[in-house]
Amino acid sequence: MKVKDKLIVSLDVDHFDQAFHFVNILSPVVDCFKVGIGPYTAFGDKLLDLLVAKNKKVFLDLKFHDIPNTVKSAVKAATDKNIFMLNVHALGGAKMLLAAREGIAASNNKNKPLLIAVTILTSMHRDDLKEINLTGDTENNVLNLANLAQKSGLDGVVASAQEAAIIKQYCGEGFIIVTPGIRPKESSLDDQARAVTPEDALKNGADFLVVGRPILKSLDPIATTQQILKEIEHANTQF
Repeated sequence: MKVKDKLIVSLDVDHFDQAFHFVNILSPVVDCFKVGIGPYTAFGDKLLDLLVAKNKKVFLDLKFHDIPNTVKSAVKAATDKNIFMLNVHALGGAKMLLAAREGIAASNNKNKPLLIAVTILTSMHRDDLKEINLTGDTENNVLNLANLAQKSGLDGVVASAQEAAIIKQYCGEGFIIVTPGIRPKESSLDDQARAVTPEDALKNGADFLVVGRPILKSLDPIATTQQILKEIEHANTQF
């Protein structure tokens, strides 16, 4: 995998002209963009069409979590949109995860996306899990959900890099780990409780790194992106 294949830039913006701006200026150095529930709700397929027109890969980050039949329909509809990757919540359980796989199979689109499951959000820590009666530490909960996703035939998970190493240990190298909450050195953590640097994430076994605010809020987004790519390249030479 090339260095820039590992980077996914999150288009978490409030206005379409902002998304248009970032896609245009970052296109020379970024191949994959994440479209989350905020921008997709605001702009819909208009944003996906922009990315497809630029020959960019799309990670559709809508985190489906509903009854199995509803998720199957949603995943089928997403697969029809020529996206690179989409996700569902592992907390939806095995029946829902299996239905998501069926949704991909039901699409006539020959370009099947990667299907990954969200484990525990990177904004959450142990106290947050207690509030929803998830006992045990964060790592064990993440690993249990990763194992459930793998048994259900998914391609990988979304997880913090802090849990990536143990996921790779139990689920194997071929099981994809997408890591949000990536913060370059000396960058603000914002609301990420379990953020890590690009180098540490790759060292722990992450396959794809999702970066949003450090790039979008930068005074020089291109320079910041290039610095992140340098950190990724350096990590590749170390591990």
